[in-house]
Amino acid sequence: MEFGRVTPEELPLVDFTLPPDPALTSDTLRAAKNGQQVQVYVGCAKWGRKEWLGKIYPPKTKDANFLDEYVKHFDSIELNATFYQVYGPATIAKWKEKADANPNFKFCPKFSQSISHIRRLKNADEITTQFYEGIMAFGDKLGPLFLQLGDNYTPKSFDDMKVYLEHLPKDVPVFLEVRHKEWFANAEVKEQLFNTLKELGIGAVITDASGRRDCVHMELPTPHAFIRFVGNSLDKTDYKRVDDWVARIKDWSEQGLQSVWFFMHQHDERYSPELADYVSAELNKALGLNLHRPVFMEKEKGMF
Repeated sequence: MEFGRVTPEELPLVDFTLPPDPALTSDTLRAAKNGQQVQVYVGCAKWGRKEWLGKIYPPKTKDANFLDEYVKHFDSIELNATFYQVYGPATIAKWKEKADANPNFKFCPKFSQSISHIRRLKNADEITTQFYEGIMAFGDKLGPLFLQLGDNYTPKSFDDMKVYLEHLPKDVPVFLEVRHKEWFANAEVKEQLFNTLKELGIGAVITDASGRRDCVHMELPTPHAFIRFVGNSLDKTDYKRVDDWVARIKDWSEQGLQSVWFFMHQHDERYSPELADYVSAELNKALGLNLHRPVFMEKEKGMF
């Protein structure tokens, strides 16, 4: 993942401090507090990573069996495959069948780029219907959906975005990610965006990338958090950033957070399993959970 990448020389200069909670977040969590334990899912973005052969996948695993192995190590996936192609129910059903080995597993499909980047949310009814018809085949394995707007999608298109969101089905949760800097730089625009999401029951993606600290907005228009964490190849700052997120998630859970989806990215994805494991371990300690953790082949051999 290249979004928000900085050079090694710039990395020590980045202020990774998480901003304080805005009023919207506090209000949302207060209204949702029900005394129940927060649901937590940790995963990566793709299962087809050859870099994980010999790490968490057996060395001779075939491409067709990568998903079979992935579900042994994680309880969810930020499914980027659906961004590049709209899959029909037959293919989705095959993926679901592979994930049945993990009873807690959830797929979080990304909206097709045909909808978000090519049609830019306009005249997209037919392709949206096809997208939903496919992903509904996940059945009980379907988690929330993730709609990412491109870097050049500006607040000038706010009305188009709102109309599109208003017409989405209400039975599957949706999270929205915006990237253009104007969404965050203008206080009035930012307030309008997140208040609209709250009114529509749409969640807001928080993307924590080194070079785009404005995207760490900490706005929760729903009592559910969707966090895309972009690490820097296990740099020491990665672990400190995770620690800060664990503390914030614990605080949010005490205020009324109902679920959190934490997806690990690295600019070099070979290191995603290690940091995802650290996230799960720390969340287990902080929240008294028993999250699924990846099992490393070297650990099984006593090398670590």
